[in-house]
Amino acid sequence: MSALSDQLVTFAILAYLVAMISHAVEYALGNARAVTAKAAPARELVGAGVGAAGGIVEPPAAPAEIRPSRSAERARLAGRIAAGLTALAAVLHLAGLVTRGVAAGRMPWGNMYEFVLTVTFIGAAAWLVVLWKRPSLRQLGLFLTLVMVLLLAFAELKLKVAVEPLMPALQSYWFLIHVSTIVFASGIFLLGVVPAVAYLLRAGWEQGRRSFPYTLARRLPGAAGLERLTFTLHAFAFPIFTFAVIAGAIWAEAAWGRAWGWDPKETWAFISWVVYAGYLHARATPSVKRNVATWIAVLGFLTMLMNLFGVNFFFTGLHSYAGVN
Repeated sequence: MSALSDQLVTFAILAYLVAMISHAVEYALGNARAVTAKAAPARELVGAGVGAAGGIVEPPAAPAEIRPSRSAERARLAGRIAAGLTALAAVLHLAGLVTRGVAAGRMPWGNMYEFVLTVTFIGAAAWLVVLWKRPSLRQLGLFLTLVMVLLLAFAELKLKVAVEPLMPALQSYWFLIHVSTIVFASGIFLLGVVPAVAYLLRAGWEQGRRSFPYTLARRLPGAAGLERLTFTLHAFAFPIFTFAVIAGAIWAEAAWGRAWGWDPKETWAFISWVVYAGYLHARATPSVKRNVATWIAVLGFLTMLMNLFGVNFFFTGLHSYAGVN
């Protein structure tokens, strides 16, 4: 089962990669202009005695027919292929997680490698839900699949460890409560940073900035829609993240005799919570510009990355069970 899990995750990475390439093709061809084809006017035979003189009368010209160019049709096809491949990759991704859990005899959240696998799956699954609800946002898939490929490839190359039983410190029902909610919230935050960055680029493009990297945003959906999606995802994830932090404190009280001890992971979780709370507050304050608030959301995700990777690599604390220290 462990070997099967590794193979499934590898195939999932390949599927995300091909989906990313397909999205790139759609992105490159997405600005193709429509072809205007003027319909030929029909000729009508009018009988004698009708009007001033009988004969052939030309009716008013038919309206022009607008049809997509060949490049636009290819772009649409590439986008559909990319969406299908992303769904296939998510299925393979889930199968890799399930087989990993079966091999370990527990939920697959016992180390940093498994945590990254689960967070990225939540992000991909949430993206498919968004895509189903809002197909017009499909071009964001280029950036989402890029994030998937980078994080999963890093996990495979640097974080993968052998399947092991859950260590005694984690053998508690709070493991399911705390880790499941923190994983879910982290996955939604992972998805939320994609439209946040896209909004910042698109807003710059709409304001007339034509230099790199704003040129990447010329084929993205409108800035207003991207900003609303960013807020929706963060507003959904933040209460779950808040509950996860509280559950972690309760678990710490039961396991270590104190609810909070400024352990590096606890500290950075608190920092992330403060930053995301700051984003939601800034977003609800009319005097704060939307791009300023969105930069705070991006900063929040950077603190999440620091908590996930930086703390495990550079610090030692009670949470040093990620399998990389």
